[in-house]
Amino acid sequence: MAYLDNLLASGEQPIRREHQHWFVVVADARYAIFAFLAAILLLVLSGAVPNDSGGQGLRQGIGYAVLALVIGGLAYLGWQILRYLNEEFIVTTRRVLQTEGVINKRVVDSSLEKINDAVLSQSLWGRIFGFGDLDVLTASEAGISRLRMLRQADDFKRAMLEAKHELELELSGARPMPGPAIRTGPPVAVPTAAPAPEVQRPPAPPPMSADEVTRTLASLADLRDRGAISAEDYEAKKSDLLRRL
Repeated sequence: MAYLDNLLASGEQPIRREHQHWFVVVADARYAIFAFLAAILLLVLSGAVPNDSGGQGLRQGIGYAVLALVIGGLAYLGWQILRYLNEEFIVTTRRVLQTEGVINKRVVDSSLEKINDAVLSQSLWGRIFGFGDLDVLTASEAGISRLRMLRQADDFKRAMLEAKHELELELSGARPMPGPAIRTGPPVAVPTAAPAPEVQRPPAPPPMSADEVTRTLASLADLRDRGAISAEDYEAKKSDLLRRL
């Protein structure tokens, strides 16, 4: 996982990781199997060697050969297991990656937006034991093209196509692109708004006596009769004066 973390870009997240089927180890370790079978055969043949002086030397030679075959077979088998564990196929939110190599690493990737189609081929044994061959068709010749004997190939294909669809939505603007995780800091005090100043209403006019109201109404009536103010203005002023009594 640490090596994969170094390959991921900012905001890129792994979605699915898968290996090849363990049948691949059996196929690649065929020479180790042949070595073990040869060692067993030599042990069987050593039983037919006579116990005389010449036979003892032959038995010793057969013993060394059996030991060499067993050690060599175990070393070869262990190397193939390490290769199997270090070869991995990963679907991320941006790419499909293939990593391989125990000492010298090799990484091949294909961008999801360049993938045109994916063809899954499964034999009868593949459907029974859960593996298949996945052909990834891209717009360029470079990149991952064939995933041989992939374990749970149908689920891997589904995850890849779903990730491609999600990426297309992000690129079209229909969905925001995920960014790196935001680290939460100490809480920041939010300043509170100052209370709004109270609106001061204008003071009410002082009350008037009846004589003052009468004189004012007479003046307003005179102005109305001379056409200085309209009848509507006169009535409005009259109502205001009567309220101030």
